Amino acid sequence: MAENPDIKAIITTDKDLVINSGVPVFLSKNLEHLQALCESLERILDASSHEINDETVIIVAR
Repeated sequence: MAENPDIKAIITTDKDLVINSGVPVFLSKNLEHLQALCESLERILDASSHEINDETVIIVAR
């Protein structure tokens, strides 16, 4: 059985996706800002990013 991923953060440009999920959600103003946030959080958290769709990325512990 696969383990549940340890999601550290969600980054999105879709304000409707900002929910109270227990995981930090970062609202990005555009796709360039989303990419910059993603790269920064990967380094800071020593984690990996995974694109869910064009507007949403999750940061997962390695």
